[in-house]
Amino acid sequence: MASRLRFLPEGKRDELDFVVEIVREGFAHATERRTMPHLRDAQLLKILLFGSYARGNWVEDPVGRYFSDYDLLVVVNHEDLTDFDVWEKTNRRLIDELSAGTQLRTPASLIVHSLDDVNEKLRLGRYFFIDAVRDGIVLFEEEGHPFATPQPLSAAQALQETRDYFEEWFASARNFMSLSATALASDMMKESAFLLHQSAERAYHCFILTSTLYSPKTHQLNRLRRMAEDREPRFKTIWPNASKAERRAYALLHDAYVKARYSRQYVITAEQLDWLGARVKLLLEIVDTVCRERLTTLEQAA
Repeated sequence: MASRLRFLPEGKRDELDFVVEIVREGFAHATERRTMPHLRDAQLLKILLFGSYARGNWVEDPVGRYFSDYDLLVVVNHEDLTDFDVWEKTNRRLIDELSAGTQLRTPASLIVHSLDDVNEKLRLGRYFFIDAVRDGIVLFEEEGHPFATPQPLSAAQALQETRDYFEEWFASARNFMSLSATALASDMMKESAFLLHQSAERAYHCFILTSTLYSPKTHQLNRLRRMAEDREPRFKTIWPNASKAERRAYALLHDAYVKARYSRQYVITAEQLDWLGARVKLLLEIVDTVCRERLTTLEQAA
């Protein structure tokens, strides 16, 4: 496992130090008053940088408005410490600091797992965790809590699990696309937007699961989009953002998971939904192509 950040610019190293400080402070604050017996010894065990910044191929494109995230695997000593309420304030502070733009100018995304869970996934041969542990850069760790030795899947096992994920999630993505079109035809604009968000979300999950046998439990379209684009450049062609109208339409899709259901102020037009539907259709086509390519490679190996 790499342990140095010297290849990163000094400003990036300073940002990562600041992010680690936020994560540690947030965890300490969230757990200091917990009285449940099994959480009294709550521990933050490891923080690993993985993904494009660990590999050295991150992207910063102000013209195209695309910026890679700092992807961080946060490891704790108990499954209950992965709950949303433990990390809500930390995630909110990361967003606030990014918006302020003083000490943090790069988005930071946290994936939180217990050590037992990570080790189980390593023993099950999950590519995502094998890659993260093998290539990740340790930003913080407590001594005496080693990762398990990865146990790669057999070719036949990898093929079967990958095929199962593809068939389940791609069918779901197509179904939501169809339901969105039906809602649009009935002038149910908000419902159509929500269902279209679900189609896009499931399409991204489909690709990520097919590629790594793991996908984070999130509805955040931007996060899933960045993970997909980080692994496969063809996904970068889906969302043009040269015009204000294109950026606005994508923002409406991104926000639809919550606002299309709960906000009176959420308004989306048929024209915007038509444009978004065409882009999600392209997303499904690319997911279908790259996932079938992956299956073909695994079939040949098996």
